[in-house]
Amino acid sequence: MYSHEQLLVQKLTDKPFVILGVNSDSNREEIRNIAKQKNLTWRSFWNGPEGKFGPISKRWNIEGWPTLYLIDSNGIIRHKQMGGDTEPLDRIITSLLAELGHVVDLSY
Repeated sequence: MYSHEQLLVQKLTDKPFVILGVNSDSNREEIRNIAKQKNLTWRSFWNGPEGKFGPISKRWNIEGWPTLYLIDSNGIIRHKQMGGDTEPLDRIITSLLAELGHVVDLSY
């Protein structure tokens, strides 16, 4: 999903939008190398040496990867999805930003 996330960052750079990642790889140094190699510019948290069974995934009840959450500016989870289908995600991002008065085109 890195390429889709990079497009979102690029298209929404001047909008009230943030991507936060949680990485479930158990090797922290490998994660850093991948982030540098892929030019990942958003904040990403490490789920610990337990990988997919680390503390973040336990607290958020993550059952599969990727799991995506859209959280509005009031901290309310507006959408949760498992899997990397970007179409529903883009529709909801567009809708949430429209509620704030921002018209965006996320077509690719």
